[in-house]
Amino acid sequence: MYFTDRGIEELAERRGDEQVSLDWLAERLRSFVDEHPDAEAVVDQFASWLARLDEDE
Repeated sequence: MYFTDRGIEELAERRGDEQVSLDWLAERLRSFVDEHPDAEAVVDQFASWLARLDEDE
């Protein structure tokens, strides 16, 4: 596991059984960027990556 995977592992352990909508996720990402504006570019890249996952098929 990479050092950066710790947050991902915590998410999976704490909330891995939950189901959420993409609208809910988008709102959480917006809230995160509001609190951490320096992460806006990374969050935007991540959201675009998620939105386009099925384009490769």
